[in-house]
Amino acid sequence: MIVLIDVDLARADHAAAVTELTSRYARDPMGGGQDLSAEVKAGLAGRLRARPDYFGVLAFDGAVPVALINCFESFSTFAARPLMNVHDVYVEPAYRGRGLSHRLLQRVEDAARARGCAKLTLEVLDGNAAATASYRRFGFATYALDPAHGAAQFWQKKL
Repeated sequence: MIVLIDVDLARADHAAAVTELTSRYARDPMGGGQDLSAEVKAGLAGRLRARPDYFGVLAFDGAVPVALINCFESFSTFAARPLMNVHDVYVEPAYRGRGLSHRLLQRVEDAARARGCAKLTLEVLDGNAAATASYRRFGFATYALDPAHGAAQFWQKKL
């Protein structure tokens, strides 16, 4: 039986699971295909633990971590309320297609509602058809503030 547990980074097993699953996600083609650096692996759990805006959920099959969602609370100026950004969703390949991402997202939605969040946000690669379909089934959609000006885009500038 697969159980979901809110991440508690004070627990060594949770810290190790978050680091390992994030590393596996990074190595996955949808995560960029390159492992995290040794420096990132060494500091990830501690740096997340220091962030009051972090929220995560782990899925365990017995004692084995098999899925992870990492989120960060932010703020919507247009709603004058917090929002929850889903930053990472990773499910081990052998566990895909079992509804785990939906269960993880529901847990995040429940937490976001309890925190008074106005919305959930996330980004997804155009070519990740499975994730896109899953997010659409869960109720996510692209958006435009004014359709005459087009859909919103997620951009980045690495520092």
